[in-house]
Parts: sequence; C-alpha cells; structure tokens
Amino acid sequence: MATEFAPAKINLALHVTGQRADGYHLLDSLVVFADTGDRITAKAAPDLTLSITGPRAASLPATDDNLVLRAARAIGVTAAITLDKHLPIASGIGGGSSDAAATLRALARLSGKAMPDAAAILSLGADVPVCLAPRPVRMTGIGETLAPLAHALPPSWLVLVNPGVAVSTPQVFKALARRDNAGLKPLPKLANTAEFAAWLAMQRNDLEAPAQGLLPEIAAMKSALTAQQGCLLARMSGSGATCFGLFADPLSAHAAATAIRHAQPLWWVADAAVMA
Repeated sequence: MATEFAPAKINLALHVTGQRADGYHLLDSLVVFADTGDRITAKAAPDLTLSITGPRAASLPATDDNLVLRAARAIGVTAAITLDKHLPIASGIGGGSSDAAATLRALARLSGKAMPDAAAILSLGADVPVCLAPRPVRMTGIGETLAPLAHALPPSWLVLVNPGVAVSTPQVFKALARRDNAGLKPLPKLANTAEFAAWLAMQRNDLEAPAQGLLPEIAAMKSALTAQQGCLLARMSGSGATCFGLFADPLSAHAAATAIRHAQPLWWVADAAVMA
C-alpha cells in the first residue's frame, strides 16, 4: 500500500503575460502549497478502481474521466485507489491536479515504475507538473516551466475561504481586460512575513478582477479576511473562487479561521501553514 498527501496549491501571485496561438495563456506565478488537502491511498489490485471518501466525496463522482483515474492510466498501473476528499472542487487551489500528482507518486512507489514523460504529465492538466513536488516555486509558461525561488520564504500561514460556488475558468480568462501584462518582480531576500506581504502587495492576480465580476462573493471573502486581526494580505488564488489571507503566526490564522467560520457557516474555511 502507498499513501500520498495531496496539498492545496495556492497562487500567491498570478500574472497573465501572453497568449499562445493555440489559445493557452502564458502565466508567471508564485506557487506555494498549504498543509491542508486530500489524501490518496493505493493498493495493488488486478483492476483499476477508485473510491472517494471524506467530507467532499458527494461533490465528486468517481467517473471515468476523474483525474485520479487518468493519472493511473498515464503511468500504466492497476490499483484500488481511495481518494479522501477534503478540498472543494473547481476552487482555484489545484485540488484535482494535486490528486493526480499524488496518484502518480503513490503508484510509482507502489509499482517501482518510472513517472510518465513530461508531455504526458502536462496533458493531465497545466497544474499537474507543479503539484508533483509540492514546494514553493515560480511557475511560468502554461505551467510546464518550474524554477526554484532565489530565496527561501519566511514562515507563513494561510486562511483559505471558499463560498461553495464554482466560477468557470474559461469564462474568467475570456473576461480578462488584457493578456500581455508584466511578469513578477524579482523576489528579494525577505526578513519576515511582513516583508513578504509587502512584496506580494506589489504583485497581482490578474484573474481576480474578471472572476470577481462573475462572482461577487469573492469581494465578500476578501473583506472578511482583511477584517481579521493579523491578516497581512488578502487575495484570490488561481482562477477562483478560493481566497486566502496571509498571516505571520499560526494562532492568528486559527483565530481568524474560527471567526470567519462562525460568521459564515456555509463557507469552506481552513487555516494551514505554507509548506517549506
């Protein structure tokens, strides 16, 4: 048996820098992973099967095109796979991509087989390559070009909030005002989380404005995060609708998550550390 954690992927900054002739958008993004997420368990079996458990299981049927099954077929290993689903689906925090990457890691360890080639992994989804090795990274191109950061990030904590309403990624990109924005500014050596927040404030998520136009709840989530004591920055992740608040210590993050959860019981709320 092999078990792998599938952490939430957070775009702390996401700049849209161009569009290829085939329609894919070019991105420049600072990606980190939070220590909250799903879990993949795989056991050797003669046939490939998928069972989904956990608090979010009802929102994700185990259909043939599930990314977990697609990843298993890509590596060519049969197994009985269980996905313990905690992250909301279609939420801008890479849940499906992280599940696929965790499946590849688990099946490679279970079988001893090599990973599929880069093209096969990218064909599963643009976020799957970055999820294969969950650590802070700069992601460019359509998601296939990954570069280590020039400097380590200071310890940071996040509060993640999702309204339980999905926003269409194609519609968000369609609503972009421009697609040739500047890339990220150079990442300096940062002394603490406050300096990190100040640097992030000079970056953007270019998808936030069009997503908010489609889903006004994004503004409400950002306001709820900003109002919490200790929140250094609030922003949307990916193409939405999940938003995050950045905090310098775990107690402030936990208190903020508790307050928002109490005020908005229908929202999904989680506090988590940024994985080093």
